[in-house]
Amino acid sequence: MRSEAVIPWVTIETLTPDVMSVASVGDTPRDFAGWQRVLQRVLSKTPALYDSLTTATLTEVIQSARDQAEEVDLAISTSVGQHRLLLRPVLGPAGDVHAVRLWLGPADAAVPEPSPAVGVIWELGSQTIEQPTGITRLAGSSAEQYVPRMSIAELFHRVSTFDRHAEVLDLLYSPQAGEKLQFDTTLAHGPAGSGRWRVTMRARDDDRTRGAWWLIEDITSEAVPSAWPTLERIGLREAHRRAGTHLAVIQLEHTSISHWLTDPAPWVRWDYLFRPVDVFHADDRARLRELSGRLQTGDSVGVTVRALDYGGGYTPTSLLLYPYPGYSSRPLAIAQLVRVGIDVPMLEPREIVEPRRPSAPIGYDDQLRHWLAGRMKRTPA
Repeated sequence: MRSEAVIPWVTIETLTPDVMSVASVGDTPRDFAGWQRVLQRVLSKTPALYDSLTTATLTEVIQSARDQAEEVDLAISTSVGQHRLLLRPVLGPAGDVHAVRLWLGPADAAVPEPSPAVGVIWELGSQTIEQPTGITRLAGSSAEQYVPRMSIAELFHRVSTFDRHAEVLDLLYSPQAGEKLQFDTTLAHGPAGSGRWRVTMRARDDDRTRGAWWLIEDITSEAVPSAWPTLERIGLREAHRRAGTHLAVIQLEHTSISHWLTDPAPWVRWDYLFRPVDVFHADDRARLRELSGRLQTGDSVGVTVRALDYGGGYTPTSLLLYPYPGYSSRPLAIAQLVRVGIDVPMLEPREIVEPRRPSAPIGYDDQLRHWLAGRMKRTPA
């Protein structure tokens, strides 16, 4: 009797034009395993498939699905009955295939619905993550929150349990051919609820992209226990909240906020921007870049810059910068932000700041207002 075990989908990442590897088999991460070896194991479970299918044939079909961005449904006759080969491309924001999902099994077997997945692109020049509308199908995301581009700080802010920020930032801000990274993370911020994602990324520095291509798989499952922040992390964040301190990781070379270590400073508009560098005034960015050398000696540095506020203007903000500890090779700094001006639009409860209309739009104001409205409803009186 044939086993009723569910045959999982194999996700083969195609994030660079010259390499393919296995990102996951079902819900199990495979961390860039050789795809030929994995498929040989799949074929070995049904030896009769070798009569009609070889690794070379599979290679040709998978590459065709990648190049043509088309689904495949092939019938395969074997001595033990009919089988099916299914291929489903995972598309990125430009219509390129970031992964190919493969299912191979008996024609009468139940085919599980593959979990939602999407491709995104990190562009170093703009410091934004370009994402297609398909990302709204993933748990933890929603149509109301969707914007075509977002900063890495916005993604990190939605993550509830994660401690590999420096690894991610090193890869994104210094894309070297061959560099790759895979990790699982839980998202629990915002009205879209929680979700769990698997992110697979490869650095690229070619005529298509200077940055990185990503594959994001939704691995949310009731069988997987929810991950929660540690008591230490919760306690430290609450202590900073009560003390009114605001700490951020700043990428000095590119003059943008990469990650908030505490609650974001409520007078600084750092999110829903077309260009993350706009968080600091254009005339102050060169001064920030110049501080990188002094921090590398281990010194702390103080500077006052103009930070964008939720009214559409810039206001003086004091930064006390410390060297970023650990192994990061990029010019990262920990900054304590202190408000200098007192009449500054802030994210206060029961009040939604309506941005002034500058000469040109600086961000996604409609999505910002939606987020602010939701935040105010969740803020206790």
